[in-house]
Amino acid sequence: MEIKRSGSQASTKGPADWFTGTVRIDPLFQAPDPARMACANVTFEPGARTAWHTHPLGQTLIVTSGLGWAQCWDGPTEEIRPGDVVWFAPNEKHWHGATLTTAMTHIAIQEALNGKPVEWMEKVSDEQYRA
Repeated sequence: MEIKRSGSQASTKGPADWFTGTVRIDPLFQAPDPARMACANVTFEPGARTAWHTHPLGQTLIVTSGLGWAQCWDGPTEEIRPGDVVWFAPNEKHWHGATLTTAMTHIAIQEALNGKPVEWMEKVSDEQYRA
């Protein structure tokens, strides 16, 4: 058994290559081999969002606070609220983040395939975000 104590892992700022706006990532766990699951608590300030991206084995988001948006490529923007659980299928191109006026926090869970949990793509444009 391993217990990760609250506050034992440093918060990091979401890298500008992968996020627009202010994003804080608080790691929760990285399972040891042979497991391949990782989990983080991610907070998006108003207007902040991910770039378009995919996950080779899919991703689950559990919204814990605030109000956010999520969108799959060529799909409508969906509002996400605390208690909502969002599943993105493997290799489904998508983005997620806060609304223009309200911060949003979610727990993100994904698995790595051959050591890679995510494929980052182009930034979500302001026009796409506000649509």
